[in-house]
Amino acid sequence: MAESKRDYYEVLGVSKNATDEEIKRAFRKLAKQYHPDINKEPGAAEKFKEIGEAYAVLSDATKRKQYDQFGHAAFEQGAGGGFGGFEGFNFEDFDLGSIFEQMMGGSFGGSSRRGSRRSKGADKLVNLTISFDEAVYGCEKEFKINIDDACPECDGHGGHGEKTCSECGGRGRVVSEQRTMFGIFQSETTCSTCGGRGVTYSSKCSKCNGKGIINRDKTIKLRVPRGVEDGDTMRLAGKGSAGMNGGASGDVYVEFKVLPHEIFQREGRDVYVRIPLTIAEAVLGCKKEVPTVQGTIVTEIPAGTQNGDKFKFRNKGVDDEKSGRKGDAYGIINIVIPTKLDLTQKKLFKQLKETRLDKDAEFTKYQKYID
Repeated sequence: MAESKRDYYEVLGVSKNATDEEIKRAFRKLAKQYHPDINKEPGAAEKFKEIGEAYAVLSDATKRKQYDQFGHAAFEQGAGGGFGGFEGFNFEDFDLGSIFEQMMGGSFGGSSRRGSRRSKGADKLVNLTISFDEAVYGCEKEFKINIDDACPECDGHGGHGEKTCSECGGRGRVVSEQRTMFGIFQSETTCSTCGGRGVTYSSKCSKCNGKGIINRDKTIKLRVPRGVEDGDTMRLAGKGSAGMNGGASGDVYVEFKVLPHEIFQREGRDVYVRIPLTIAEAVLGCKKEVPTVQGTIVTEIPAGTQNGDKFKFRNKGVDDEKSGRKGDAYGIINIVIPTKLDLTQKKLFKQLKETRLDKDAEFTKYQKYID
């Protein structure tokens, strides 16, 4: 369960503001200390895996952002960057041993792991711009990305006529011994014949030239849920580049940029709109039509309404698909002062100018400070 996991920053012994280099140094130190081929103490292997999980997330800018926002819940099954319905991050596809060997140099003797390890395909980040209405009501979108995909000609194998490698017997790695004055030392390296795959092929695939992958443009259709906000990120599991040696495909992360609206302003699920009133409407009161994202409503504006007064319209805000809740709408009074008047209107305003405000609290407080 996610609740039993330690904080990844705590695991690596770094602060939440640690740089990529600080995270890398911390991982190198701890991974070398707890590597099962070096540390034979009970619990070392579990500690080594925990260190690897922490590094897998914090060394990846996108996953680190997800973790900072949602914690371990971001990688649970059913989590997807704050959106339900997407697979979580699978640490089984994280090749810790391979990364460790690349960082520390070479391999450790005694390892019986197969040299041809699964590796997860590359992730992709897409910035998608949508309108205010598309974010509020949801929509269908399409976009293109460039990925390394499994070759359709050889199903990603890189060749035809597969058979077990005769050099390594299908292990993908070969063990050699070296006699020295200190004794016999064993070392394990990737099989040069099969390249660590454990298999060879009668013929190389001509379409991918034996690589098993081809580069191509891919069109992705996306259903944007109701209530997406500017800066939200959605994870599409397995839509990225193909993995190597049977590893899982990478993920696509879609980061949304929501364009502003002409009259609506949004704060989370709540939506604000300015209600323009004439001076007469504010003084005498009126019925006013008010647009909301849930449709037009009619509200009663009481007599004596002041500029900046706020009216709340419950459940007339954004219908948020993520939480299943509706926000509220707020109407802010904006008394519009006319800039052009005819003679009759000017005469009426001159009469209104004689209106006394002696009983108005704000007016009397103001008058106290006039010499």
